[in-house]
Amino acid sequence: MRRRRLRASEKSAFLLLNGVRRVESGEVLKMEWGGEYSLDSSNLDCLLNILPGELEFQQILSDLDEKIKKNTSSIEQCLKDLQSEVNEIYTNEILQSTTDCLQWLNNCSFSSLRPSSTHHGELMEFLRTLQSLLKNEQNQEEMILHFLLDLSSQCGVSFPCTPSGTSFELTSSLHAIEDDSTMDVKSLWDDVRLHLRRFLVNRLQSQEETNTNALQQQREFKTQCIQQLLFLYPESEVLTKYQNMQNKLVSDLLQNCILSSCGETNFDKVVHGYQSSVPTLCTMIKEDLYILSGTIDPSSSLKFINETYLDTITEEMTVLLERLCELQFKENALHIVKANKISKKHRGTVHAVASQEYHKKGRNFCLTLYQLKCLSQLIKLFLLMEEKIDELSAEILFVPSFTEKNKNVQGVLKKASGELLIGETRANETSVLPEQLLQVEEPILLNFGWRNAFKDLSSSVAHCITIAIEDFSTKILQHEQKEEFSAAGCAMSLVNNQQMRESCRAVQQEEQPKRIAKFCSDIMEELDTLLPLALACRDDSLQEIRANFVEACSKVATAVLARLEEKSKDVPSKAPLQDLYAALSTAIYVFQHFTMYNNLMRETSKKPLFLVPVQQYQEFINVLQFQVTNYCVRVCATSILQDAESHHWDDCKAFYEGERCSFSVQMWHYFCCALHRDLWTILPPKTAQEILTDVLEQSLAILSSRYCQACPSYKRTPQIRIDIAAILMSTEDMLWSVCSSVQEFLNPHEDRDLKIYKIHSHCNSLLSVLAILTSPLKNLYETFLNNSDEQLPQDFSKVFYHPLHWLFCIPSSCSSLPKTPSAREMAAQGQLKLLLSQPYCNLNLLLETLLHHDCLLVKILLRSSRNEVLNHDEQCSLLEQINNKQPALIETIFTVLSYCTLSPKSLGIAFETYMEKEQLWNCLYNMTVSSCGELEPEVIRCLKLTLINSVKGIVKQIISLMHSWEATENYGMYQHKQIVPESLLKTVPKEWNYTPREMKRKESGKCFTRLAAQAVSIVISKLPTVIACLPPPVKYFFFLAERKMSRNFAELKKAGLLVWNLIVIICRIFEDGNTAELLTGATLDRWSKEKLSLVRVCLESIMGKQKSGPKQVTQKVIQSIEQQRPNWIESQLLKARKLSADCASLTVEGATLEEGGIALGFTEQKINMMVLDICHKPGGSEYLRQIYHIIWLNEEYLKEQLSCENFSEDGVTSSQCLPLTLMGREEQPVFNPFQVYRQSCVKVFNQSTITEWNWDWSNLLPSYLGLNQMTFRVLLAHRWEMKEGADLEDEEKVMVEHLKNVYLTQSTPTSEDKEE
Repeated sequence: MRRRRLRASEKSAFLLLNGVRRVESGEVLKMEWGGEYSLDSSNLDCLLNILPGELEFQQILSDLDEKIKKNTSSIEQCLKDLQSEVNEIYTNEILQSTTDCLQWLNNCSFSSLRPSSTHHGELMEFLRTLQSLLKNEQNQEEMILHFLLDLSSQCGVSFPCTPSGTSFELTSSLHAIEDDSTMDVKSLWDDVRLHLRRFLVNRLQSQEETNTNALQQQREFKTQCIQQLLFLYPESEVLTKYQNMQNKLVSDLLQNCILSSCGETNFDKVVHGYQSSVPTLCTMIKEDLYILSGTIDPSSSLKFINETYLDTITEEMTVLLERLCELQFKENALHIVKANKISKKHRGTVHAVASQEYHKKGRNFCLTLYQLKCLSQLIKLFLLMEEKIDELSAEILFVPSFTEKNKNVQGVLKKASGELLIGETRANETSVLPEQLLQVEEPILLNFGWRNAFKDLSSSVAHCITIAIEDFSTKILQHEQKEEFSAAGCAMSLVNNQQMRESCRAVQQEEQPKRIAKFCSDIMEELDTLLPLALACRDDSLQEIRANFVEACSKVATAVLARLEEKSKDVPSKAPLQDLYAALSTAIYVFQHFTMYNNLMRETSKKPLFLVPVQQYQEFINVLQFQVTNYCVRVCATSILQDAESHHWDDCKAFYEGERCSFSVQMWHYFCCALHRDLWTILPPKTAQEILTDVLEQSLAILSSRYCQACPSYKRTPQIRIDIAAILMSTEDMLWSVCSSVQEFLNPHEDRDLKIYKIHSHCNSLLSVLAILTSPLKNLYETFLNNSDEQLPQDFSKVFYHPLHWLFCIPSSCSSLPKTPSAREMAAQGQLKLLLSQPYCNLNLLLETLLHHDCLLVKILLRSSRNEVLNHDEQCSLLEQINNKQPALIETIFTVLSYCTLSPKSLGIAFETYMEKEQLWNCLYNMTVSSCGELEPEVIRCLKLTLINSVKGIVKQIISLMHSWEATENYGMYQHKQIVPESLLKTVPKEWNYTPREMKRKESGKCFTRLAAQAVSIVISKLPTVIACLPPPVKYFFFLAERKMSRNFAELKKAGLLVWNLIVIICRIFEDGNTAELLTGATLDRWSKEKLSLVRVCLESIMGKQKSGPKQVTQKVIQSIEQQRPNWIESQLLKARKLSADCASLTVEGATLEEGGIALGFTEQKINMMVLDICHKPGGSEYLRQIYHIIWLNEEYLKEQLSCENFSEDGVTSSQCLPLTLMGREEQPVFNPFQVYRQSCVKVFNQSTITEWNWDWSNLLPSYLGLNQMTFRVLLAHRWEMKEGADLEDEEKVMVEHLKNVYLTQSTPTSEDKEE
């Protein structure tokens, strides 16, 4: 009885140490023993892949608090049991408190414990039996290992793990063996453990697997082997042996990669060899970090990685580069000798001096550009490897915020699966010296000295890199100049820059140039290839390489800048205008590149290295952008808008019978269209919008000034009206392109959007000219004068009109704009037009468009994506999409909307109509095992995947629990390993009181019930946290589905549809063992699958889903849980239900405060936050771009659908099948003015339509009562009726005279006022 209690306390101590080790690693404390302590105390899985709300935070924190309290109580109980047992046995060492227990565990040495006698003959017989089994029987090693571990943990026997060849003493924490012939026992034990060590080492050297699941199993297998070796030998000896094994693997791998290809070793071979070996090395390092993290402390793990991998790689690389240097030096020397022999006849003395100078330089030799590229690729590999190893060490060897002074507790060895393995003591290990303790406190860091291998090459690389850069840049510039001379007058050769190289991905898309000069692209591509040579510089030995690289790059930047300046000066005399755009785009590209170089090198250099080139290019970009804008405006002012025939305003003849606008206005529109196309095709989107805005604003200022000064004749007055109407329509078409947000379009502010505000101001001025100058005299008179009023209106200058006023006077734009200028929301057609008018995929605007007007555009996409009838070509494209694993449109939309945590209603609103039309609600209600086929609807599949990902942590924990029970209680696949022969059992010393596992299993009948109860408790306890961590849109979707449930379903699902489906998903995973294996990567045997099935039956019984009555085992499991915690299951389910309902209700309450749609309440900041959140999720940005591309491909179809005024979801069906594949965007054709006329001009302003417009003067003119008096008088004086000798009727004369008396005669403006 005494020994049994002590064994229980040992179990408590081992459990406690396990928990303490977990706390030190930064994890939440985890009790994994399935015994008499906490039933469901388990660690909280990291399920937070969203930003939680207040309710979610409360649930997560309460769950953490509850588990910490339970873990605390379990630890306290463990310590009390240990304290009582130790005090009972060892009266000379009384532990007063639990704190004393922790100190005792930390400092105890079991070698000082009182030994008990074990007969020498029994011990010899036992060891001889072990030796005989190992030598005479096959495949007994694994059984004996488990048997010895079982003896150690159950009976407290401590088998010595002394170093090989040292003195021997076998002791026990409970029993010490009476030793009469120590050497005989030592030789027997050494022979046994040597045989077992060979067996374990052979297993470690077995062939490695490559697939992911097998890699995880291999990692667990190796961890077990290492821990078993630590049971037999000291840590230092085991690590040394394992280190030698891994060291040899690394050396063989590197040598085989280099020597595998035939021929002589060269730079190219080295690069290809390391390209294939570095990923393997990173995988090996990751595996060993995981293995060692559960076995030894982080400092020792880092030391192991340094010595085993990093030092070995450095040594191999040093030897290899020395060999290459020798070969290259000999090759260069041979070339010099040959060159000297040839040149002696002509320049003997000169070359002799050069040869002497060369030899004085030592071992410097020349490297070609290709060899420099190979070295750069090699350094890039090491830089990436260095970064990867840093990430792995930070991820796996997590260092806590505090340090433990004494970490010499041997503790409990654990398998990777979490199994409690052994609790052995180390009796004969040497005590730790104070000097060693001081060394432990010093942090051990990763030390990858690969840069040392390149020291011998540094001077040669530094010398040759300057020559190589100057050489290839000069050749490229000369080649470009030759091409220019051979093709005089042609535009600059450009290349696409759509696929940015890896080094330039830091640049935002709106700032990325689209097309750049080919010669500059070639130069920067070469510089990018050599960049790693400069980035490798961290010590003095490689400083020269970076300095020469920076100097050479600065020279290249200056040469390219000079070439771009020449190109810009050739416009327009020798080169077309497109060369100016190309030069600007290329300069921006170079500027961004050198800025990126500067940022990358800032880590190793405190001062900016490319300051001068960056400043030069910044100045050039500013000057060139001004030059582009100024040139375009001057072209408009001096060429396009100089139209003597059209602008002969006092001509008595009508211009083309008053049926068309001026030539200058039409050509201005052509020029703006061509400018728009060129800017959008070549320049960065942001710069393109800035230039187009400037040109549009300044050209409108010119037009406004000229038309304000026009004094047309009676015949030319309709031409003024047609011209201004055409200008306004063209401006409206351009305005969608220059505005980058809805706010900027609908609410331009003078302080925030000055240029946009000025555009509106110019357009309103033009409209005022149209209204005052061309309106019928009668309407003007009735508006501005009553017949009885002889005075000016008192509030003449106080009437205010909105900046967007002019837009609502153009009938063609009414469908895209809001109903009134002060409206906060844009029409759906306008939102789509604004999105597709941008020069790039504006993700913020895209998301706003998708959420706009209760996801109207998304509803159309979903309705149109139903592929009920597909032709042959569409079927082929769909098969290609499936084979390429490209997400379908429905999956893409579902994923994006489920990421919109700040708009939780969007997912439900967008899919509600689709679910009803497709009759999919029933599939959601019956998401059982039978509905999990491959041909299920896409929406249901996406929802199911979301739920599966949310419960993955629970499934992994349950399977880990199963494995732990298998190992500790000897079930399943562990059972055959523990069938100990009767001959061996008979030789076990009786004093050890060993009970075989088979007998223990027969004695305990409650173990299956305890296991199932613990598994069920884990599932039920984690449900509220799982629901709290689900994305809010998914929770609202289930809330919406629940409201549509019939009464029958509602009765079955009192716990809530979301809770129901979560448990159904877990049951489906437990029922299908293959699914569980694929989901977790674990291997399940028949025993584990049977027990998982039992857990499934229990969960189904709890949810009332079983068709037949509960089985007896199921009842026992549920009763055992209820006995320990009455009504706990019901309270947890209600808690989960309440959490789901509360989150959804808060969503609904928040949504009722919005007016006019779910997107209206979102500011630009909130939209930006959602876009950032989506882009940080897996595939988020790609999903958004895929949706944008589909919208772009189907622009006309979507506009047609949105233009239906009486839009009915039920009445309108899609006749066109929406393309579901992402096709490559075709290159835009060269600008063709005739095509612009056919496509754009007919839509923008149809001149025949303009002449037939019926202007509503009664509504238009009153808005100009607030016009400035001076402006009104000047415009009124420009009317043809006000001229001397105008041919007027009597009624008109009376009105004109009255207007003159009131506005012109009383205070006639002076000539200076007129000019002003």
